[in-house]
Amino acid sequence: MRVLFFTGKGGVGKSTLAASFAWHLAKNNRVKLVSLDPAHNLGDIFQTIVERNGTWVSERLLVEEVDMKEKTRAYLNKEISLMEETYSYLKVFDLDRYFSLLHYSPGIEEYALLLALEETICRSGTFNYVIFDTPPTGLTLRFLALPRITLAWIERLIMIRRRILEKRVTIAVLTDGKKKADEMSDRVMNRLVELKKQYDNLVQVLESNICGAVLVFNPDLLSVREAERLLDGLKVVGLKVLFCIQNKVREGDQDVAIKAEKEIKERMGSQVPFFWVKWKEGIRRNASGVPFPIGEELMTAVMSLGRE
Repeated sequence: MRVLFFTGKGGVGKSTLAASFAWHLAKNNRVKLVSLDPAHNLGDIFQTIVERNGTWVSERLLVEEVDMKEKTRAYLNKEISLMEETYSYLKVFDLDRYFSLLHYSPGIEEYALLLALEETICRSGTFNYVIFDTPPTGLTLRFLALPRITLAWIERLIMIRRRILEKRVTIAVLTDGKKKADEMSDRVMNRLVELKKQYDNLVQVLESNICGAVLVFNPDLLSVREAERLLDGLKVVGLKVLFCIQNKVREGDQDVAIKAEKEIKERMGSQVPFFWVKWKEGIRRNASGVPFPIGEELMTAVMSLGRE
């Protein structure tokens, strides 16, 4: 299985290009196309309604749109349930009021996205390709950086929890003369160990050869600058770039497009294929109404990717 992330500034055409890639790859592969962008538009692109569990738009192409509210609720409910059981003796402090504030806590949306990403990859073993249409740059980099950041915190929390349990054993021996059960019978420790394994696996997947990013930008200053920031961020999180696509290149944009490509290449410092997608009369569609904006050269690259 290969995992591709279509990244770039909002409005550069990530969703349309991701849909085109997915459609072409699905000619010879089983492909899952997933929107992580809160402002979904894959249903509009394929002119269909994307159902809760996804919609097959062709024999080999499944399209999904992640429900962020549902993922946020699922993530919070699981963690709050554990905290309520573990710290039930603190009910006198009205913890429910504090738990309810977690819905508005910074980072919750990023963790919900991460949950959706992990679940999608785990449930896609029968697919050859999983393609993610990502949110704009800032949110994408934050949730891609979370596994490593979270691992650092979890490792520290495991150390702290272990010390707490050791002190409990000491107190139990002094008061009852009995040694309590080992740390793996502790629900909090079990959850921390489970999370560490979960994020370890996710980091390994994101940094492996099965994952890569497709960087999409337009021939304009703001788009190029954000693409450069995104490149820096992708290097930090360890996600390699497979293609760079300069999208919506109009007839009069040649000089600007050449300059933009040069700047991005200098920033990357490595040999990555570059492609231009020209803007003619809006988005062309095939007979089935599917977006078909990519040219022959890029189409050949897509199909060669499908043969790897």
